Amino acid sequence: MQILRKSQERGYADHGWLKSFHSFSFGSYHDPRFMGWGNLRVINEDRVAPGMGFGKHGHRNMEIISYVLSGELAHEDSIGNIKGIPPGDVQRMSAGTGVTHSEFNHAKDQTTHFLQIWIEPNTLEVAPSYEQKTIPLVDKQGKLCLVASPSGQGHSVLIHADAYLYSGLFDGDQTALLALDPKRKAYVHLIQGSLEVNGLTLTAGDALFIQDETQIQISNGKSAEVLVFDLSAE
Repeated sequence: MQILRKSQERGYADHGWLKSFHSFSFGSYHDPRFMGWGNLRVINEDRVAPGMGFGKHGHRNMEIISYVLSGELAHEDSIGNIKGIPPGDVQRMSAGTGVTHSEFNHAKDQTTHFLQIWIEPNTLEVAPSYEQKTIPLVDKQGKLCLVASPSGQGHSVLIHADAYLYSGLFDGDQTALLALDPKRKAYVHLIQGSLEVNGLTLTAGDALFIQDETQIQISNGKSAEVLVFDLSAE
């Protein structure tokens, strides 16, 4: 089974300083058809105006990944981390027993564009923790690079969840193949450009819901940047 969801079908919120597309129900956007997929709960595509951001707020028992596309995201949390997250870095915060944090765009003349991703953990009440890694562009060019996993292997950040997140850059004749367990779910989110996935053409912001399939085939990219999730079915 494959279901293509177009970018414009997502939820959208314009708060002035924040413009946000919601792939799944979030905040004032609610659609019972899109409450999550497997253990993937949130993908918000956020654009934060210069000098603005999210004040201190709390999370509990959630794996939170930030993927910055342009600008820089300033992060500060209750476990002592004060970090800047530039494009090319993947940041993970395990909320566990509870953590508060803030996220700001301190630039005076540049919008921060990033994805915030929430994945439901398979281990609850862990001690809150933070991790940030730089993913070399060469490791994503023409291939799917593992950037988040339960083991933290390679360049991936470690998440307390039964999920694997891959990132890739594809252009021209570059191709990739990812084997899937048909008992699991997969989700493809195209960040930018256009890309063919399992014979379907995706453009920026589109998503592909995948279930009962054995592989993902990627081809015919045009300046494409893509995220691929291999997820628990529950």
